[in-house]
Amino acid sequence: MTRLYAQPYDISANGFFFSSADEYHRKDHRNLNSLGFPVEEYEIQFIDGESIDAHLFDALKINQGNFGKFLTACRKWDDHQKRKVIIATGECGYSFDLQSGNPDDFEVDIYEVDNLRELAAQFVDEGLYGEIPEHLQYYLDYDAMARDLAMDYAEIVIAGNRFVYRCS
Repeated sequence: MTRLYAQPYDISANGFFFSSADEYHRKDHRNLNSLGFPVEEYEIQFIDGESIDAHLFDALKINQGNFGKFLTACRKWDDHQKRKVIIATGECGYSFDLQSGNPDDFEVDIYEVDNLRELAAQFVDEGLYGEIPEHLQYYLDYDAMARDLAMDYAEIVIAGNRFVYRCS
């Protein structure tokens, strides 16, 4: 379960933990500053949850206006969709609207490999460089292929896992 914290900008007020939009609204309506006035603005902080959700939180720049949709996305999206949004918004420069956006709309190629050299080897195995006889595969320069792939692909670590990606 993802847990967030509402840190008031008003230094005379206390913040609170919450895990759902309903819980936030219940606590927000009762939260008063030292003068008895309602607290209006909060900084939303990620406190606890899956590591991939923490990356998603940062990539989407979650705030007081969109945290509810973020919590819904944490529950509904699978890890691949989360990775797509993290890479597209955090690395490729795309924007994403949590209100109406669909994580599957991004054209981002993601490979779960440790580095570009492994991706080059995978491409050879899949036949993307054409039919290469097995006895010649030992002579291929995978490091040179990896350098060429670096023109279009990049590496990233998300939630402790390494990936190579390309933004289309």
